[in-house]
Amino acid sequence: MIIRKAQAGDLPAIVDIYNEAVLNTVATFDTVPRTLEQQEAWFKQHGDAYPVIVAERDGTVVGWASLNQYSDRLAYARTSELSLYIHAGHRGQGTGKKLLEAVLAAGREAGLHTVLSRIVEGNDSSIHIHHVYGFETVGTMRQVGFKFGRMLDVILLQKML
Repeated sequence: MIIRKAQAGDLPAIVDIYNEAVLNTVATFDTVPRTLEQQEAWFKQHGDAYPVIVAERDGTVVGWASLNQYSDRLAYARTSELSLYIHAGHRGQGTGKKLLEAVLAAGREAGLHTVLSRIVEGNDSSIHIHHVYGFETVGTMRQVGFKFGRMLDVILLQKML
């Protein structure tokens, strides 16, 4: 497996992986799949300040992670929010750990200070991996999302780089 900085040519795979999560999981609270054009605009917003990393196996992107701008208010410029998604057929194989490690290192190199992560309650494996990599649980947002016919709580985790 190769972990590397994402390129524009990776965007079709990134959007496919993300849209599978939109349609089938509560890992994201998006309810409508994204278009390639939307993902291209998202990618351009990242630049060097907010890294996007992919995992590639046998020439195919099987997962991605990004550190996203937390807020457009300037005082938050060194704070980011983590996104991490793995292709359904490649989950549980350590890809998420490698991506998390790489994106945190890239964030540190980019001068970021704080990484936040919002994880739906019940996603114990994701919460566990975050704790392994030094994230601390800082709170629970009760019933903030509605997806697949139910209200969902979100655990907020934080790591200082």
